[in-house]
Amino acid sequence: MPAWESFRKGNIRRKFSKKIRRVYGMKISNKGVLNISSTTRRVAFIGVLTALALALSALEVMLPPVSVLPPGAKLGLSNIVTMYTAGSFGLVPAIVIAVVKGLFSGFRGVTAMMMSLSGGVASTFVMWAMLKVKKRPFGMVGIGVAGALTHNAAQLAVAAAITTPAIVYYVPWLILFGILTGTLTGMVLRVIMPLLNKFQ
Repeated sequence: MPAWESFRKGNIRRKFSKKIRRVYGMKISNKGVLNISSTTRRVAFIGVLTALALALSALEVMLPPVSVLPPGAKLGLSNIVTMYTAGSFGLVPAIVIAVVKGLFSGFRGVTAMMMSLSGGVASTFVMWAMLKVKKRPFGMVGIGVAGALTHNAAQLAVAAAITTPAIVYYVPWLILFGILTGTLTGMVLRVIMPLLNKFQ
């Protein structure tokens, strides 16, 4: 190939690479291989986590209710996703996932949306704050339990304000349920975290 032709093709590739990188966050190596930037991978992975949280939330709605708990009480499986996101990507992406999940619950009514938003945002903030502690003396199970209890407390407060204060009758059951579900979510995250980290 003539030198000028090689130079021209190299110039075109460099210009195309700059344009791709500017518009899509990607770049092309000298060998013409398309590489995705870390920012693009991060955004894409957070999108996958958001979809996973929505799927788990939808699955929880299909499960049969527990008679001793208030209507709408769930296992909190999607808290696994928000806890992982808070620890791996920070507070803002985790809050975004909690808000998106809460907004989607609006299909079940305004009350369900308000309860989901309050519980999701409050529990995400608490879990993020505990994950920020350097030595993490609580462990994943302790953080999961704290998140579940906060989630239940926030939802109960909203439910009491919207419906009737008599709903506080469920407090003992919600505490027990929060400990059990928080333990479950913490243990599950501890097991699957190495697998999730491989996809980052």
